[in-house]
Amino acid sequence: QVQLVESGGGLVQAGGSLRLSCAASGSISSINAMGWYRQAPGKQRELVATITSGGYKNYAESVKGRFTISRDNAKNTVYLQMNSLKPEDTAVYYCNADYIKYYSGSYGYNYWGQGTQVTVSS
Repeated sequence: QVQLVESGGGLVQAGGSLRLSCAASGSISSINAMGWYRQAPGKQRELVATITSGGYKNYAESVKGRFTISRDNAKNTVYLQMNSLKPEDTAVYYCNADYIKYYSGSYGYNYWGQGTQVTVSS
């Protein structure tokens, strides 16, 4: 029914920047919160940032002041601007949509993208 497709990952030196994008495709009427999570090797997946349809933002303490989440509701797309990257930001970054309503009237919960690798070299 819906696909979340991430882009923008890559390899960057410490102190550099990357911008991730995630577009949700399908017959979508509305999306509640969208967000970014990450998983480093040997670690659990953790929240990076979320944003509601109304624009309320939430960040992990470790990225506050460095990362900025935004979204374009008309395009069903969420972005993550990552500045001042550190080696500890290295992880696979996953896009999430917590609740999607379709034009058909049906709905679903907790959708994930396939992930995009971010590697920060020291």
